[in-house]
Amino acid sequence: MVDRLANSEANSKRINVVEGCFGAAGQPLAIPGRVLIGEGVLTKLCRKKPKARQFFLFNDILVYGNIVIQKKKYNKQHIIPLENVTIDSIEDEGDLRNGWLIKTPTKSFAVYAATATEKSEWMNHISKCVSDLLEKSGKAPNSEHAAVWVPDSEATVCMRCQKIKFTPVSRRHHCRKCGFVVCGPCSEKKFLLPSQSSKPVRVCEFCYDQLSSGQLSASLPPRSDSYKFPMNNISDDDDDEDSSD
Repeated sequence: MVDRLANSEANSKRINVVEGCFGAAGQPLAIPGRVLIGEGVLTKLCRKKPKARQFFLFNDILVYGNIVIQKKKYNKQHIIPLENVTIDSIEDEGDLRNGWLIKTPTKSFAVYAATATEKSEWMNHISKCVSDLLEKSGKAPNSEHAAVWVPDSEATVCMRCQKIKFTPVSRRHHCRKCGFVVCGPCSEKKFLLPSQSSKPVRVCEFCYDQLSSGQLSASLPPRSDSYKFPMNNISDDDDDEDSSD
């Protein structure tokens, strides 16, 4: 069905509408063979709080952005190649329900649908698109993903030293390797994580020592048993002004 839609006029019009909603600031989306599978609003866990984002699933990429005017204007466009994506379901907890993880080498975050049915449809369609891409390319499923970030609200003190309390003066920072919320003194060092940046990025002292000694790979996520936190409390930093920390 995707192949039949690839060169259809209806598909071209739908993609042109999406391009128009992002405006000149967005990247061109219309290329030969690309099909818009579906779209919808999902709640995305960001560093500060959950936020509504518009998502578009194509047969080769996942696109999302901030909602300025529903169905008319979006900004801060993000494009994720689907061949690098893996997804995992998240158990319901409290008000956050119907969620799953979207994991890639450069960023990982949680999203939530309005209903269980919508969640199932999104996950099934994403899985099918990823499977089809890998089958065509002959590549193996991606085993590398960036750490998910623990939200600021989950840490009142540094998650490494367990001593320094966060205040307007003593700010929160995030380790790019493990995703922990840490204090300045515990995250003074940087290390090159090629999948995330071409420049060295902030890491906590623990991860730095592990990376420097070779006990931890720069291209693989740290073991998940080093700290246990609710699986729904995982976020991404791309929407916050102070995301550089």
